[in-house]
Amino acid sequence: MKKVSKKALNKSFWNWYYGHLTCFSQEHMQTFGYLCAMLPIVEDLYGTKEEQAAALETYKAFFNTEPQLGSVIVGVTVGLEEARANNEGVDGDTINGLRAGLMGPIAGIGDSLVVGVLIPLLLGIALGLSTGGSPVGAIFYIVAWNLIITFGMRLLYYKGYELGGKAVEFLTGEKSKALRESIMMLGSMVIGAVAATWVTVKTVFQMTNPETGEVFLNLNDQINSVLPKGLTAIFVIFCWYLIAKKKMSPLKVMLLLVVIAFVGVLIGFFDPQLTY
Repeated sequence: MKKVSKKALNKSFWNWYYGHLTCFSQEHMQTFGYLCAMLPIVEDLYGTKEEQAAALETYKAFFNTEPQLGSVIVGVTVGLEEARANNEGVDGDTINGLRAGLMGPIAGIGDSLVVGVLIPLLLGIALGLSTGGSPVGAIFYIVAWNLIITFGMRLLYYKGYELGGKAVEFLTGEKSKALRESIMMLGSMVIGAVAATWVTVKTVFQMTNPETGEVFLNLNDQINSVLPKGLTAIFVIFCWYLIAKKKMSPLKVMLLLVVIAFVGVLIGFFDPQLTY
């Protein structure tokens, strides 16, 4: 019975870790990175160049997913390739069908978990450590990100290999849908918390009695009495609306905010001397 060696598994993982964007293009995306990750496995399982070439034909099909969580797909197909090498009823169509079915769900879960939760959470902590221009925040983010991603990807890769086809039902069934929705909700909460903590929008607009000079309306205090950090919430929701609903690029949104800030200062709505 053929068994993938630890050396081949280790090399395959590092090929994916460092090379998942190998020869990346809009036409092929991560196809060649995936093929590169499977190369040590195929070389380990098949003795002749002809067998190896035939096996690698399977991995020429289009592939693209969230690369960190996508390690589990590589691990699963390593297990299936091992089963194919042992004539256990697995063929190239089975492997391609499985990975095509996993690409979308894994991309959805991975984007929600990594981009929507992990990165904002780490950046929020790093911002707190960077108070006063301290480099500790940047160092923390670099170290924490690399440690979490390295050990996380390795764990997923080997778990995928151990589970093989058993992982498919969990990753594509009803549990997968519930998991994606839960992660998206958690991600929204994390982003909201980061925005409330690190984004501050204030106005200096006031209305005074011309005779006594007494302030009878402080717009910032009035808004905060109804909704704490209300002006901040309005701007955050406005940015979300432009990006999510109007499909405006983040760069254009940032330029628009610069224009709003500039006009706001000119008309006295914002004060450039405020310490936020």
